[in-house]
Amino acid sequence: MGQALRNIGIVSGVTMVSRVLGLVREMVIAAVFGASALASAFVTAFTMPNLFRRLLGEGALTSAFVPTLQEETRRRGYTGALALVNEVATWVGVTTLAITGVAMALLSAHDWWGAGLASAGVEADTVERWRLGARLAVVLFPYMTMVCLAAVFSAALQTRDRFLEPALNPVWLNLAMIGLLLLGVRLAGDDAEARMRWLCAGVLLGGAMQMLVPGLALMRLGWRPRWAPARSEGVRQIARLMVPTLFGSAIYLVNTTLSRLLGLSLDDAAATLLNLSTRVMELPIGVFALAVSTVVFPQIAKHAAEGRPDLLAEDYRRGMRLILLVNVPAAAGLIVLARPFTRVLFERGEFTAEHTALMAPVLAVSVVALPFLAFVSLALRAFYARKDTRTPVRAAWWSFVTNMALSLALMHWLGAPGLALGATGAVIVQAVYLQSHLARANAGLAFRHLGGHLAKVGAASAVMAGVVMLAAAGWRAWAGTGGGSEAAGLFFLIGLGAAVFFAAAWALRVQGREEVVALVRRRFVKRG
Repeated sequence: MGQALRNIGIVSGVTMVSRVLGLVREMVIAAVFGASALASAFVTAFTMPNLFRRLLGEGALTSAFVPTLQEETRRRGYTGALALVNEVATWVGVTTLAITGVAMALLSAHDWWGAGLASAGVEADTVERWRLGARLAVVLFPYMTMVCLAAVFSAALQTRDRFLEPALNPVWLNLAMIGLLLLGVRLAGDDAEARMRWLCAGVLLGGAMQMLVPGLALMRLGWRPRWAPARSEGVRQIARLMVPTLFGSAIYLVNTTLSRLLGLSLDDAAATLLNLSTRVMELPIGVFALAVSTVVFPQIAKHAAEGRPDLLAEDYRRGMRLILLVNVPAAAGLIVLARPFTRVLFERGEFTAEHTALMAPVLAVSVVALPFLAFVSLALRAFYARKDTRTPVRAAWWSFVTNMALSLALMHWLGAPGLALGATGAVIVQAVYLQSHLARANAGLAFRHLGGHLAKVGAASAVMAGVVMLAAAGWRAWAGTGGGSEAAGLFFLIGLGAAVFFAAAWALRVQGREEVVALVRRRFVKRG
């Protein structure tokens, strides 16, 4: 586990920087645009190429590409693996450019279909928000091609135990968006639409950097880009593995896009509030859960290729224990501190106290899904490692049905929190479905191996939440909530919560605590 722990440390450390920059990015966007219709339109427009990225890049393609590339390396050596990279990159480039062209053409006709919606009785404000989102999506869609190619290069690097460059990809996007938006604020004055054009330019610059950096790193390992539209056995195998996953990802694509559109149709603020809540949640997920999943996936794929289900189950359980050890207390802490988190992170500029009051319950509901999302991130990879792509499709379908049913039932009653409840319920259903089928496929993956661990982690998290709740009340009574006192109090409460949780976890002998301590020491303590 030593090498894997080192790789987890690399990915989690860089991803920590990325997620913090992501929060800074959202803080800057919120300060410049608030929870306005323009901000919600950008969120919805950016969702479209991002979801196609997940559909064709980091989702279906990566899950099929990594195991196939491992097999290709075993069969034909490194030269054969590099040839497969060129073949896959060629097909990904052609496919995504075609999708981008079609999408831009359809979205450019927003005046025509907007008039149709208006004549069908859709409210004028809703139609105008959708038109605004379509105009921005036309500009942003080329990002999809660049980031899908980046996913190909990053997956190839991961099979060579190179995790730094792939982990840096979101950093380039965040830096580009922050930098160009701040430049736009300086040059565009109070013109909100001009500022938005600078932000969109930041997305495109960030996508180019995301593609170039891992591509150059792969070139240093001997790869040379070539046009290779061949349909080799490796390409055909990836296509066969991708087809069912594409259906599952397409369900997720429709699911998420409709959630954003429902938010955009609900009011000016809902889509923005849902997006900001997601960004806060992505910090603990990205820092640790995705880092663990990224590092464990090539290992369990290798065990699956070698026909070693016992080792696959052992690595899966170890990774899942680490994921739950971090994300369960993170969810508990965010629920307790939802309002101060929102106020400290976002309440400035155009993001007002009224927006904070609207967002705090959305965040509290959303973070209930945090442990389940973290769980799903590794459970899906266990299926992909075994080349079972059909079960995740069925899980995605049930997730979609749950989300749509709950969202439509609750959105007009509860507003944005109703949409958040729909998304949370969908993730819970997906996690339960995946875990039940994992247990059927391999007894070593059954949840009974993790039940005792989760009970201890839950108990330690409950103790932590109780202490933090009391300490928060005491801090407010002593220091108030104005000025920098709330930021100082939040910093203190996070540190207190972490200390209480790990003290409780140590007392309960929670598995994985030594590995987390070792990871922290490796990251922050110099070795003599």
